[in-house]
Amino acid sequence: MVQWGHRSWRWKIMGLLSMFFSFYIYTARGQIRYSILEEMKKGSLIGNVAQDLGLDLKRLRTGRARIVTGESTQYAELKTDKGILVVSERIDREQLCGDVTPCSFSFEIILENPMELHPVTVEILDENDHAPSFQNKELKFEISESATLGSRFLLESADDHDVGVNSLQNYILSTNNHFVLKQHSNPDGSKYAEMVLQKALDREEHPHLSLKLIAVDGGNPQGSGSVNIEVTVLDANDNAPVFNQTVYRASVMENAPKGTYITTVNATDADASSYGRITYNFYKQKGTAAQLFNIDSDTGIVSVIGEIDHEKDIKFELTVEARDQGGLTDSSKIALEVIDVNDNAPVINTMSFSNTVSENAPPDTTIAIINVKDSDNDDNGKVNCFIEGSEDFTIKSTLRNYYSLVINAILDREKLSEYNITVIATDSGKPPLTSRKTFNLKVTDVNDNPPVFQQSIYNSYLLENNSPGVSILSIRARDPDENQNARISYILEENDFGGSPVGTYVSVNAESGVVHAVRAFDYEQIKNIKVTIIAQDGGSLPLCSNVTVNIFIQDQNDNAPQVLYPVQSGASVVAEIVPRSADVGYLVTKVVAVDVDSGQNAWLSYKLQKATDRALFEVGLQNGEIRTVRQVTDKDAVKQRLTVVVEDNGQPSRSATVNVNVAVADSFPEVLSEFTDFSHDKDYNDNLTFYLVLALAAVSFLFITCLVVIISVKIYRWRQSRLFYKSNLPVIPYYPPRYADTVGTGTLQHAYNYEVYRTTDSRSSDCTFVRPASQNVLIVDPNSTLTVQRPPSEKNMLDELDSPVEASNGSSAYRDGRKHSVQNRPRTALRRHHAMQLQLRDYSREPNGAAPGYCRNHRC
Repeated sequence: MVQWGHRSWRWKIMGLLSMFFSFYIYTARGQIRYSILEEMKKGSLIGNVAQDLGLDLKRLRTGRARIVTGESTQYAELKTDKGILVVSERIDREQLCGDVTPCSFSFEIILENPMELHPVTVEILDENDHAPSFQNKELKFEISESATLGSRFLLESADDHDVGVNSLQNYILSTNNHFVLKQHSNPDGSKYAEMVLQKALDREEHPHLSLKLIAVDGGNPQGSGSVNIEVTVLDANDNAPVFNQTVYRASVMENAPKGTYITTVNATDADASSYGRITYNFYKQKGTAAQLFNIDSDTGIVSVIGEIDHEKDIKFELTVEARDQGGLTDSSKIALEVIDVNDNAPVINTMSFSNTVSENAPPDTTIAIINVKDSDNDDNGKVNCFIEGSEDFTIKSTLRNYYSLVINAILDREKLSEYNITVIATDSGKPPLTSRKTFNLKVTDVNDNPPVFQQSIYNSYLLENNSPGVSILSIRARDPDENQNARISYILEENDFGGSPVGTYVSVNAESGVVHAVRAFDYEQIKNIKVTIIAQDGGSLPLCSNVTVNIFIQDQNDNAPQVLYPVQSGASVVAEIVPRSADVGYLVTKVVAVDVDSGQNAWLSYKLQKATDRALFEVGLQNGEIRTVRQVTDKDAVKQRLTVVVEDNGQPSRSATVNVNVAVADSFPEVLSEFTDFSHDKDYNDNLTFYLVLALAAVSFLFITCLVVIISVKIYRWRQSRLFYKSNLPVIPYYPPRYADTVGTGTLQHAYNYEVYRTTDSRSSDCTFVRPASQNVLIVDPNSTLTVQRPPSEKNMLDELDSPVEASNGSSAYRDGRKHSVQNRPRTALRRHHAMQLQLRDYSREPNGAAPGYCRNHRC
């Protein structure tokens, strides 16, 4: 049986990282669970792991699949060639888990390349391999023939190591005439049995009885165990014990020590053997007698076990019972008189007491009022009181038997925070008796002490380039007060450092006093910081003190050396000239470098890293001087390139490199011709950079142009779609400002512009325009006042969006080679209306006075 259960992501491979650090690791998302019977043979199949995990056999072999378990005994074995789990060791469920259910063991199957972990749990099912058993082979009972019916006799329980239905289920008692079996269950589920007497025993008829108790489990086949029960019937008791006195009289001193002998009682029994053995005990004692007196059960000796007080009890009357082994009894009485002595010590009663007092309480402040009593009379009842162990308090008598406990000095909680004041009361008896009472008094705190720092000045050192928030140091102050008065808060004093608040550099935890860095520090900018921290307690009137904290920034090797000479310039090539006549040790140049760090981090050393001819030059380790090592010859190349490494002494060290060009020549023209290729390389690099920048600019321009065109087209289409939006609003007529009535004149001496505004519902307009058959213009003779018009053809211009009138606005604006400009008129702002202007030009009226356009219902 296989069960899949969800498990959380597991990270149990930390111990395997050293072995498999090159593999990708992931955890399994499911758990395989198998169930098998215990006591299976070695090699028995547990489950098909490859099938259940969805892995092929090749993956198991190449991944070196194996079992990893933390147990000392490995009960399962993985067969990688078959992809199955088999039993490798005999499994005893009782040995593995005991009484724990369910019983299981777990392990993990690990694969490599990549690594996989698959948890596996194997549950062990119980088999009925253990039968119930009894520890003893025989149980013996001795029962009197006079035992009453219903008497119970507890029997020994059987053990069964199996669990569940295979465990102990039932007890069976062999058939007999006198006893029956009654079974019970313990809270843990285990069972036990009792033998109950249901028929009276007769020793003369059956002096011995032999029974058998059988325990059975619920397994299949069923297991059982048995034990023999031997019952011996005892004879009955015929004679009762008899005391030799009806009443015993005795006396005892009060306060007699424990174990003091008082008297002895005695009784006899005529029966023999065990029936003649008598035990003594007090019968139903009442009051304090049970705690004061004891009687020996075998000898009958009565003694003192408690404190006897004459003032409480003058006499006692005790009843003694004698009992034989058969249960028969007899009784007698003891009359005991208590003799009085001076045994009462004074009794101290607290009438009023305050267990706390403020440390600034004035003298004579009353702490407690006590009452002292003595039950004795005369001199034995006279009491004297005094204080022991403290001079800061005293006791005063106010009334008879009443005393006051008062302060006698100035209290200081920081010196002594708690007092145990003992009041002693002594009577005048002989010998005198004394009583003591201790009062525990706590002195409450007053905020009278400011915090005190452990040091007067704190110095701390911090490496530069620290992480913000890092802990620098911890300061501590102590306040001898307590509770809120001793609760210290740490505050950073506000002041400026370097023109900025000091809080921008460091902070302090108000509770712990830990100083943190707010920012990363640079030793080259800040060498040390001096701050003041205030410690303030939490009293109602807070007290405070301050301390100076010096934070010294320590240098780190965080700056590489900087080369000052020779200057590295990309614009031109600088070369040092060495004449061919130079001798050994000739100073070519000197590399000058600095390091802004300090200490050993700024100690510089110079080394020659690369050179055209290493045998020709050397660099001074400390001074950076470049000198010739040998005599310059004619065979030496003119161009010499040296790479010098400048390294500091930090840990880890930092370095910088500088290239030094050296020309071995005697004349400048020779140097110039040899070093031309350096500038050629520089020009090549500059040209390449220029072309790259130019190409980037061109691509960017094309992209922006396309983006602008796309946006413009989108806006144009949107405006066209909104132009003829259908509206139900009424049409508001518009009259051009230059319109003039021409009735009766017959001519128009100047040009007129007719502006027609079409609203969103212009398609339903009643305005109709008449246009000539050819072009939408009127032919005008400039020397005449008459207008020649071709036969008009009437057509509704507003019924067509793309009418010739709208399409030929540009061409009709010309007459006789002269262009008439179209005058723009202000448009009337109509809410939610779209207007379109149509400009028509006319130079004269028709002879009959008919205008080129006419309106229906006067709406145009």
